[in-house]
Amino acid sequence: MSRFRILSYNVHSCIGTDKQHSPERVAHVIASCKPDIVALQEIDVGRPRTGSIDQARTLASLLGMEAHFHASTHVGPERYGDAILTALPISMVRTGPLPGFHDRIKVEPRGALWASIDVGGAALQVVNTHLGVWPHEQMLQLSTLLGPDWLGHPDCRDPVVFVGDFNAPPGLSPYRRLAAQFTDVQKEWGDRKAKPTFPGRMPTLRIDHVWLRGRAKVENVEVVRTPLSRVASDHLPLVVDIDIRANDARDHGSKKRVSTM
Repeated sequence: MSRFRILSYNVHSCIGTDKQHSPERVAHVIASCKPDIVALQEIDVGRPRTGSIDQARTLASLLGMEAHFHASTHVGPERYGDAILTALPISMVRTGPLPGFHDRIKVEPRGALWASIDVGGAALQVVNTHLGVWPHEQMLQLSTLLGPDWLGHPDCRDPVVFVGDFNAPPGLSPYRRLAAQFTDVQKEWGDRKAKPTFPGRMPTLRIDHVWLRGRAKVENVEVVRTPLSRVASDHLPLVVDIDIRANDARDHGSKKRVSTM
């Protein structure tokens, strides 16, 4: 197999636009898309506001997948961050925080996860993140992510999928910086006009992105706008089918240790 489906979804702590907390509803939205790899943002673990459950493990269990979670925020036993879910063979390469303005003003700390996932014998590199809301902060965070510890690392070989909630619509400097090095799959998929993902009920902003680097073919792109997805979170899921050439990938099946910053 050289074809896979990846889904990026800011799940808003599984709290929908109707203010109801329902991991089951979010899992149903995800399952209906039949993804191989799921990149999630805004995941709660052990937080009283969402029943003190581990949302990453709960969603993974409902989907029949394995969860890898990184907490960008720690408050006592409470954690909040991002996750990668998949049933494919996976080894975590790196997790860590990103620089930002949280030590100066009241904004959320941010982080990222990097996983190597075996897709039909090819090592696919997946980096999932949730950037800050200020363009200057986003540029600082992108400098780290594009640098030698992350996407610029020698082990981060193509094909690479860089995915998440970037809080950066087309036209702004963070988006342009990424577009200079990666393919925006929504723009690559020319059969349909690129569609917004936020806010869920009446989307107007395209801030959730899947970026592709390396030799691969974008086969389908969809922003999932169904009655359920419009209420399950304040973002809509972005689903992408990609076909990579497995015989061009290097270091098939190599295992890497998790590195934390």
